[in-house]
Amino acid sequence: MNAFHNYIQVAGGRLMDLSKPQVMGILNCTPDSFYPASRMQDEDAIAARVREITGQGGTIIDVGACSTRPNSEPTDEKTETERLRWCLPIIMRECQGTIVSVDTFRPEVARMAVEEYGVSIVNDISGGSDEMFAMTARLGTPYILTSQAPDINSMIIDLTDKIRQLRSLGQKDIIIDPGFGFGKNIDENFGILRNMEMLHSLGLPLLVGVSRKRMVYTTLGITPIEALNGTTVVNTIALMKGCNILRVHDVTEAVEAVKITNKL
Repeated sequence: MNAFHNYIQVAGGRLMDLSKPQVMGILNCTPDSFYPASRMQDEDAIAARVREITGQGGTIIDVGACSTRPNSEPTDEKTETERLRWCLPIIMRECQGTIVSVDTFRPEVARMAVEEYGVSIVNDISGGSDEMFAMTARLGTPYILTSQAPDINSMIIDLTDKIRQLRSLGQKDIIIDPGFGFGKNIDENFGILRNMEMLHSLGLPLLVGVSRKRMVYTTLGITPIEALNGTTVVNTIALMKGCNILRVHDVTEAVEAVKITNKL
């Protein structure tokens, strides 16, 4: 068992147990996410996706309204906010108490999602900013801190500095994301995966998001649509190295990987 505290506090004072790995299902309210099957464009599709995630065993729903696919221009803040204002009421209605995370790098978008809709976690893939650190500390929500460092040693240095800054602001619950696919080439991604257990020295839970990413499908010479089996292999490796949350498009397969590795 990792050395960090096993629980994070989410909306309403609820505690989420991370002593056993959890599965976070991706729900994109966007027309341009890199994996077409994750794009939800109408109310029925969003509601169905929420029911799919929860029905397949996902315990967190990660909602994104600004694509961060490679070589894309980020959606402007106004559009991101409008998309979330449209989809979050549907998600919160359908989620039946399942924890909801917002995938955003913008402090005001995070504030809106948490204060107006009751979102429980802020998932920031940008690597953080002074403004976002101050906002999430004020909101009191768990914060997913992503590193864009290209190797494990520089990642630990980068994260240590940012964790210290967050703690000084009063941030209680921090989750580390090694940032597979962000600021790294394929070999660097696999180097971080190979040495990922070193991140446990930070004493914080780890989230891994490799679902159908370039490191998987390029290595196998296939497309993202064909990359489910490869994703499951990498997810299983991450679990065996102590991952606490898997962020995925395909919830059933991730839940099965968790069940199998738990038997070990």
